[in-house]
Amino acid sequence: MNLLLFPGAGSSSAHPSLVAIEQAVAPMMCRRADFPYRKAGRKAPDRPPVLLQAVRDEAAPLLAGGLVLGGRSMGGRMCSMVVGDADDPLPATGLVLISYPLHPPGKPATLRVEHLPRLHVPCLFVHGTRDPFGSPEELQQWTATIPGPVTHHWIDNRGHDLKGADQVVASIVAAWISALA
Repeated sequence: MNLLLFPGAGSSSAHPSLVAIEQAVAPMMCRRADFPYRKAGRKAPDRPPVLLQAVRDEAAPLLAGGLVLGGRSMGGRMCSMVVGDADDPLPATGLVLISYPLHPPGKPATLRVEHLPRLHVPCLFVHGTRDPFGSPEELQQWTATIPGPVTHHWIDNRGHDLKGADQVVASIVAAWISALA
């Protein structure tokens, strides 16, 4: 089994939580990837079609051995959108979604959930109980639309950045992935 992780919009593949996950799942093959805008040295994310294609391109050589896909915030969201694509779903083994951005802060009506009912793979959501991108109650409401098995892990009193919880997140992800195998 392989693991492919993408960062959130404001960080790179060197984000401490992604590095901690890579270390926690060793000796499993784990690749941390950056999106094209980050590789080009830009701070503003590319449009979704470019981000989605980047996930497909990075995932393609890893699919043969089974692939768990995911990442932080926007990175995890893009991975879930590729796996839940109505026309050409990526055949992942599972999704690891850390701080999933259910909606922009302060805009609970602007949901990012249309693809969730097409996720038929096991999904792990690791989320802070004070995340302004979605409360635990909101996340549970919308993840209930996922037909595949869903696991939630809540990090108490943490926001979207899950500051100070990198090792906890890494342990949760490693244990969940080992249970998949």
